[in-house]
Amino acid sequence: MRIAGLALIVSLAFVAALVLGDQPVPPQEVLSALFGADGVPTPSRVIVNELRLPRAVMALLVGAALAVAGAIAQAVMRNPLADPGIVGINAGAALAAMVVVVQVGSLPETALPWLTFGGALSMAASIHALAWRQGTTGTRIILVGIGLSALAGAGASAISVFGEPAAVQRAMVWLAGSLQGSRWERVPHLLLWAVPPALLVWAAARELDLIALGDDVARARGQGVNLARATAILACALLSGAAVAAAGLVAFVGLAAPHIARALVGPRHARLIPASALVGAGLLLCADITARAAAPPLRLPVGLVTALLGAPFFAYLLWKRRND
Repeated sequence: MRIAGLALIVSLAFVAALVLGDQPVPPQEVLSALFGADGVPTPSRVIVNELRLPRAVMALLVGAALAVAGAIAQAVMRNPLADPGIVGINAGAALAAMVVVVQVGSLPETALPWLTFGGALSMAASIHALAWRQGTTGTRIILVGIGLSALAGAGASAISVFGEPAAVQRAMVWLAGSLQGSRWERVPHLLLWAVPPALLVWAAARELDLIALGDDVARARGQGVNLARATAILACALLSGAAVAAAGLVAFVGLAAPHIARALVGPRHARLIPASALVGAGLLLCADITARAAAPPLRLPVGLVTALLGAPFFAYLLWKRRND
């Protein structure tokens, strides 16, 4: 029932994303435009079908991908403060994308997800390798991830210093986390890269439950811990790379959404994965509505809104775990 309630809330947020904006469109016109009914004014039809609908679909998919990646990271690292952004996986994807946007610029758009996935996977592998030297703990993984994230950020800054100003400006807007360039051509790429790993992780929910209990317990239950962890990290990198390629760096969705979902449906990943996806989709839809409505006619980067909302949530989690 709670998952059905989340689905209803996300549906309402999706409709609100189509209704609200610089030019509000009445809900009945939105529904008529979506279903191709006659008599819808041409401006309303264009606004809904060509501008707001692809943006809302992208927000829904990116939010879901980041949330599922966050749930995977928290299970694998056994740390509630883990998410692909905080531990640096997103930073690796962003650095790879920065190289493409600023230094190359002529690659086809279909190559961007491959390169961001490569950056995300390289960062994930580096974090795990460095944290493994003295044995892995959640705190060590977080600290190594923060350090490598800072290194990737320095690399992106160096590229921006020596890059062409116009390309750098485009890249910086994109890195702030933006759905401004959403269009239908990007949706199939995001679906192709995000849906299969999310379904794979959902199908392997029991393996995530075992990983979250610790290596010794997982081995005692017959799990191949290293293979399960590697597969989970691969899925996390795929989801993160797809999200970064589509919308840039959108902070804190991957951290907050699994916590909210866990409070609603419990820790079992068979229910946590779909609940996290719905919460993440709803959070990013609401953040995008806020970004479009905060300072019209300007449209703030959605990553700025999620950062402003997510920073207090992160501080709350740190305070809550101050005695752990």
